[in-house]
Amino acid sequence: MTKRIWLFTLWAVLLVSAAPVVSAARSTAATQSSVKKKKGAKSKKKVKPAAHGQKAPTPDRIREIQGALNREGDLDGQPTGKWDDATVDAMKKFQEAHGVSPTGKIDALTLNKLGLGPGTAGKGAPIPTASSATPPVTSAH
Repeated sequence: MTKRIWLFTLWAVLLVSAAPVVSAARSTAATQSSVKKKKGAKSKKKVKPAAHGQKAPTPDRIREIQGALNREGDLDGQPTGKWDDATVDAMKKFQEAHGVSPTGKIDALTLNKLGLGPGTAGKGAPIPTASSATPPVTSAH
């Protein structure tokens, strides 16, 4: 009998503690549905676009980076195409030797210093000169 009383008490405590959460959820749902009804238009779910972040480099690109680290003397062995601990350590060593924050991660400035990035990587935007800022004046006949 004491087991039943204990279980009933536990159930009652859980029910009472969950009541505010359930009632708040119901009132929120009721408010949202009444707002939707007031608009009069059918509501469609808005789908958030997927985040377009930087993609992982391909094994060929990793081999290219490993080859450059190998040429610089920071990585020993043949390029494998896998971003392993030895590659991370070699990248950190290269970055530290070339004045880049030694994160071990691929970034534009490091790729540029390895000779694998575009010439403008890691640099600021070009500043327009006075002659290019003003358009030439032409007369219409």
